[in-house]
Amino acid sequence: MRIGARVSVSRVFEPAEIAAFHSLAGAPEADASTVPEPLVAGMISYLLGVELPGRGTNYLKQSLDFHHAAPASRTLVASVEITRLRPEKHLCDLATTIVDADGRLIATGRALVYVEDVAAGDSAVDREAS
Repeated sequence: MRIGARVSVSRVFEPAEIAAFHSLAGAPEADASTVPEPLVAGMISYLLGVELPGRGTNYLKQSLDFHHAAPASRTLVASVEITRLRPEKHLCDLATTIVDADGRLIATGRALVYVEDVAAGDSAVDREAS
């Protein structure tokens, strides 16, 4: 892991998937033309738990501000980027963003995660105490 490391994932949520989500959540009459915010946020969860930092990551804190509704049937791209490493505390701070196919900003935020081997493989880390 290193500061500036970044990964992204893209996904299209179709109206039938959105309707299924609403049904599971107990809101079967809800609008399926926009992607529910929990599904959008799930893209960030996937990246943190599988890609960067990856397996063994434990969520401590996340903020996500939505700027626009995410349209159904359109590509969404979620990204996470390491902004700070605190190996003495096993902490990793990340910036999070989600954009649509046109580059319109859907959501931005921050994540703080606990990673046991936060300093593995990189010596250029931010050692500032918090």
